[in-house]
Amino acid sequence: MPRSDEGKATPETVHDLVIIGGGINGCGIARDAAGRGLSVALFEKGDLAGATSSASTKLFHGGLRYLEFFEFRLVREALMERETLLRAMPHISWPMRFILPYHEDMRFESDTPTSKLLSRLMPWMKGRRPAWLIRLGLFLYDNLGGRKILAATATRALAATPEGAPLQDRFAKAYEYSDCWVEDARLVVLNARDAEARGARIHTRAEVTSATALVDGSWQITVKTESETKTVRAKMLVNAAGPWVGDVIHAKLRLNSRENVRLVRGSHIVTRKLYDHDKCYFFQGTDGRIIFAIPYEQDFTLIGTTDAEHDDPSRAPVCTDEERDYLCDFASAYFAQPVTAADVVWTYSGVRPLYDDGASSATAATRDYTLKIDRSAGAPVLNIFGGKITTYRRLAESALEKIGTVLPVAKGAWTAGVALPGGDFAHDGVPALVAGLQRDYPFLSDFWARRLVRAYGTQARTILGGAKTADDLGQDFGATLTQAEVTWLMTREYAHSAEDVLWRRSKLGLRLDQAQVAVLDDWMARNRLNAGTEAGNLKV
Repeated sequence: MPRSDEGKATPETVHDLVIIGGGINGCGIARDAAGRGLSVALFEKGDLAGATSSASTKLFHGGLRYLEFFEFRLVREALMERETLLRAMPHISWPMRFILPYHEDMRFESDTPTSKLLSRLMPWMKGRRPAWLIRLGLFLYDNLGGRKILAATATRALAATPEGAPLQDRFAKAYEYSDCWVEDARLVVLNARDAEARGARIHTRAEVTSATALVDGSWQITVKTESETKTVRAKMLVNAAGPWVGDVIHAKLRLNSRENVRLVRGSHIVTRKLYDHDKCYFFQGTDGRIIFAIPYEQDFTLIGTTDAEHDDPSRAPVCTDEERDYLCDFASAYFAQPVTAADVVWTYSGVRPLYDDGASSATAATRDYTLKIDRSAGAPVLNIFGGKITTYRRLAESALEKIGTVLPVAKGAWTAGVALPGGDFAHDGVPALVAGLQRDYPFLSDFWARRLVRAYGTQARTILGGAKTADDLGQDFGATLTQAEVTWLMTREYAHSAEDVLWRRSKLGLRLDQAQVAVLDDWMARNRLNAGTEAGNLKV
């Protein structure tokens, strides 16, 4: 127990909420709760966004294919959120146009409600998607959630167009619609930073090993770091552990819950740049599944995703050779130039912790979120199942509604439209910010200035400070990454290792070689203690 300078015992701090898990759901709830005046501590056993939340397809989207499952509430909520989020984080999210090439062989997945209905009403279609049905789906997509920023769907002829040039000649027509891009891992970090600015305590590399309900109805939680083990108290727990939500329920809280999580692995490949324009492709396969091909990090193309069962959260997800080849073959059915394994420069895979609704396949399992309060231990815990990155803010609001049935929450919902750090500018203001940086810091290349604005928004100037030359920013680690930026990431954004910097705070890992990575890791290790980011010092 903490003691005062006089040696007398002081009361142990009891947080309103202790949140387990530093993914988008945990950090989003921490931000919302702290902004309502609750005392919050969040514990993440690794790095923020270290699992699912950095392994998405990087889209704020309504989920066009979820219309086939009649998940209208989920799609409507996600569509409404897109523009709310665009205004709050215009540096890390932006509108994108999607090209959906049409051909007569497009099919539904056989076990969707739409497929089953049409097989009865139109058996002669044999599972094919008629053009009128796709257009109806896009009409709903345009109008279910309302639009003010995003452009409406249009029909495009592909011949002699930049959008048609990379495709096989058999694709003569396409539908073009709007969705949005998001830098997923940066979204998590910015939510954590804003939560901390509002009073939350964010702890990375701090694992909750157990929690015990006390006779007064609170929780005593044991937390282990690299250097110490401590106990903290909380009136309520939030289990936002993602793929480990079931492990927390059964192994750490020792609850006999009937709720189950279904783990679905989604894998992606990143290839050399496959085309020159800035639009995305929505490809539909003869098996009923869909994939995206998306411009990525200026010089690459991102292709994904797969859906496969994943039985064990302790087994790190990897993109298998079979999944890689599946994605290559799928894309090759559309692109004029086949995509091969030799084109792949990086792969990644994440595990989606979906609520187990008994669906027959991983693809059909609901992407909607489910929130359950469990009081069986004598102290309340809110378990978070499922969810989409697009609806994380609404999930947090729903979580606070649940929390409000247990704890007094004086303030109502507040996060809609409130900017995340660096996002305090107009939704279409990126070009002006980039131009302003290059005017005031003429040593910045176009790539460098745009990268800084897309990562840090208005706070890019704080990182650059009074620098007159690139040398004023300290050591150059390669690919425009400097000592000044790494110091910012260590002191402001919880970065601990080169992997944190190169694969979550950025994607510069695509550009640095092994020798450069080793230099960065060594520099961070030597400067970690001076930067005040040494793991293990829990101030709870």
